[in-house]
Amino acid sequence: MGSAEVSPQMAFARFVRRAIDDAREERGWTVTDLAAHTGIGRSTVFRWLAGDWQDYPELAKVRGFCAALDLPVAAAFRALGLPDAGPGSWRRGDDGPVEADVRVILQRLADPAVPAEEKHHIRDLLRYLARRPVRRPTDPTAAPMRRTAG
Repeated sequence: MGSAEVSPQMAFARFVRRAIDDAREERGWTVTDLAAHTGIGRSTVFRWLAGDWQDYPELAKVRGFCAALDLPVAAAFRALGLPDAGPGSWRRGDDGPVEADVRVILQRLADPAVPAEEKHHIRDLLRYLARRPVRRPTDPTAAPMRRTAG
């Protein structure tokens, strides 16, 4: 039997479950207490627990959740399948052109000042690009066709 791949939803749900269990055991917090201390609504916490999301959780909320519970953000980001320490961990000098663009996109998604509508638009575009088939030339030695005026 091979090991089944764990989705980001399942991995993050496990991370959140452990955090809630630890908060209950160490601090006596209920989910309501946890929501109040983290600034994240109960419904969001329950969606995270259920793995009931298609768009990644807002990274600012994940950071707030981790900060309130003294958890390393890197652990939450790993559960989500994101770079270990998140967008802030990348050094500008190490970026190539693609990495620089991805860093800016992640920063916008994590920025609480960016409107939710803009974040939704970014996520929709990323989903489109991720699912778009890659067009490969049929004959790699063929020169591209050019239009001629005439």
